[in-house]
Amino acid sequence: MAVNSADNVMVQGTCSSAGKSVLVAGICRILRRRNIKAVPFKAQNMALNSYVTEAGKEMGRAQVFQAEAAGVKPDVRMNPVLLKPSGEKGSQVIVRGEPREHMKAGEYYEYKPQLKSVVREAYQELAAEHEVVVIEGAGSPAEINLHDNDIVNMGMARMVDAPVLLVGDIERGGVFASLYGTVELLPTSDRERIKALIINKFRGSEELLEPGIDQLEDMLNIPFLGVLPYIDLALDDEDSLSERLITSRTSRGGKEDDLLQVKVILLPHISNFTDFNPLEMYEGVNVEYIDSPDRVGEADLLIIPGSKNTLADRVWLKNRGFDGEIKEFAESGKLLLGVCGGFQMLGESLADPGGAESSLREIPGLGLLPVETEMAQEKRTVQASGQWQYEDEHLFAGMKGLEIEGYEIHMGITHLLEKSSVQPLESEGDSLISLLNDGGNILGTYWHGIFENGEWTASLLNNMKNTLGYNEVSKGDPSPDLSYEELKEREYDKLADMLEENLDLKFLSEIIRSDRSGNSQIQL
Repeated sequence: MAVNSADNVMVQGTCSSAGKSVLVAGICRILRRRNIKAVPFKAQNMALNSYVTEAGKEMGRAQVFQAEAAGVKPDVRMNPVLLKPSGEKGSQVIVRGEPREHMKAGEYYEYKPQLKSVVREAYQELAAEHEVVVIEGAGSPAEINLHDNDIVNMGMARMVDAPVLLVGDIERGGVFASLYGTVELLPTSDRERIKALIINKFRGSEELLEPGIDQLEDMLNIPFLGVLPYIDLALDDEDSLSERLITSRTSRGGKEDDLLQVKVILLPHISNFTDFNPLEMYEGVNVEYIDSPDRVGEADLLIIPGSKNTLADRVWLKNRGFDGEIKEFAESGKLLLGVCGGFQMLGESLADPGGAESSLREIPGLGLLPVETEMAQEKRTVQASGQWQYEDEHLFAGMKGLEIEGYEIHMGITHLLEKSSVQPLESEGDSLISLLNDGGNILGTYWHGIFENGEWTASLLNNMKNTLGYNEVSKGDPSPDLSYEELKEREYDKLADMLEENLDLKFLSEIIRSDRSGNSQIQL
């Protein structure tokens, strides 16, 4: 048994997307409200949505929004192992923010025991600096085929002696069976770690659940901590299971014909789609992910997002029939944006001579920007800031000099082939970070998070709507001055309010202090 300097509690789920990430964030916010120093932790995360810390290290976005909820700065120790799937090469393994190598599933399974010390050290460092560590599991602890080398579910709970909350997603159906089956598949010693059950995403009358809750408590001898209603939150999603990728996201206000249509191409290896979440806070904007070229013509703003396998996704675009539609869209004068991998695809050519991402070596790009990109073995991860250097009378009217921030995560180095195009952001060294065509409607950038810059984004959207003849875009409730950071703070509090109303907080306090020396001061 590990000896820890902080209390802890772990959230595990009966399946992926059961609500573990959001529940961890909510518990962190509840603790923060009570001036308790809490910190999130997930030993191993598999996701294509990642973030770069101030130190230039890479970590999963889920632990970033959990850290924001806890009121602490994102730190790679909160997610010491990040796996970024890249298709044919398996997954890139990132340890404490630094890329190691690509591994197939079998290779990683054999490698995992070496990571136990990394996970333990990261956890212990955080535990020494905080009062409570709120730990997130991954997938399901009942994946008995992975039990021996587990470092993220019960293996993690055993490592740090953590009490476990098990959450089931009622929207998927069969929630009682999934909770019961998960518990029964575990060894007795692991079963005993589960201190409470939670039903998540419930719609309807809780009275209808009570007979099943009573029966399951009797069968498992594990009490329920609460039933959580479905709640719509404007928070960053963890991975491609996100409803955003299958559901049109219409913000407040306006009829369909009056909405600015933002279409994001749903690449097979899409990464960092959280870049576009801030667009949902603006009135009169509809954000949708599309995988069919016949939807391109509906867009007012067309986005080619980042990719974890840029060359393969460029081939997919061509084979899927997107090339002609994208080029026709670019000629219309509406705004075409490529972010990171999307920026690379807008160029003349993409090369990967060392096989950094795929087995493809060189392929043509869309030919819409005069650049060429070559993949490198070393990844660039850095936070960045600067001033927007460009304005015109249309899409970028009045925007020159606006302060903006972002972050870069890419393997490629992009070179300019001709000097006529505009560099709207300052570049470092020989590699471009952003480029705008002469016509001012095709923009490529390496900066993730660019839409989190409220003044820049609102100006761009208003310019687009004015150019296209729509009504002016405005920011949504509660006030026209709401920033994306303020929106997220509001959503974290909304989440915490819901949890405080529906969870037994006294019982949660007892669980957090269970298996401890009794000296804990945690009181919810």
